[in-house]
Amino acid sequence: MQKKIEHLFSGIRRFESLMVAFSGGVDSTLLLSVAHELLGSRVVAITSSSKVHPQDEIEAAVKIAGEMGIRHIVMETDEMSIPEFTANPHNRCYICKKHLFEAFRKKASELGIADIAHGANVDDLQDVRPGFAAAEEMGIHAPLLDSGFTKEDIRLLSKERGLPNWEKPVMACLATRIPYGISITENMLRMIESAENFLRKKGFSGCRVRHHGDIARIEVRQQDFQKMLDPEMRVHVFRGLKKIGYLHIALDLEGYVQGSMNRKPLNGS
Repeated sequence: MQKKIEHLFSGIRRFESLMVAFSGGVDSTLLLSVAHELLGSRVVAITSSSKVHPQDEIEAAVKIAGEMGIRHIVMETDEMSIPEFTANPHNRCYICKKHLFEAFRKKASELGIADIAHGANVDDLQDVRPGFAAAEEMGIHAPLLDSGFTKEDIRLLSKERGLPNWEKPVMACLATRIPYGISITENMLRMIESAENFLRKKGFSGCRVRHHGDIARIEVRQQDFQKMLDPEMRVHVFRGLKKIGYLHIALDLEGYVQGSMNRKPLNGS
């Protein structure tokens, strides 16, 4: 672990100035914290605000950057105006990230900042991540990945550094809840966001609501199954999600699986 930390620190020190793509998640928070420690005022955090990102995630990012005393830019981006994105192809993440990093690159250039970094880590390589290709094409650095940091490493170091969100569950853009090939609409995104907010308020941390038309397929951690199936809770959940607009509410018996929408059908069918 110590060698990874030394590699991370030496990698960040080489930047004259740095813009950090800051989602407010545990990965980018650690990256931003270390960069600020080493580079001081030469670091700027930038966060995308758009319809594909939960509003409370954006608010959390603003709060954390403010508490750190770091200059923070919240940039309005409009992925929903891109027909190739809303068509929801398998390279949707690539289309989104290219659009995002192009916008960040333009802002960095205006500020005289040559380098941009994001919080990718080793564990991200285990899932389908077309956005990585966009990051590489745009010359976006990944110091945590380059230093060999896993998600567990990041949480441990974040805890040691006293970062407030070291235990925060993984979050992803709302479009990841919609099966590929199904056109993305703003109404779908709002339904998903409302449903997941409802479940979090009921105590289901790290949950997902996969959007299958009028069916909500809920993924919760396996240790939360009993809580979900409690008769009173079950009634609260199906009534709450029906008010949001879902006609059928299903619990995925496998539980929460990161990237489950990337799976291919068995036998190619």
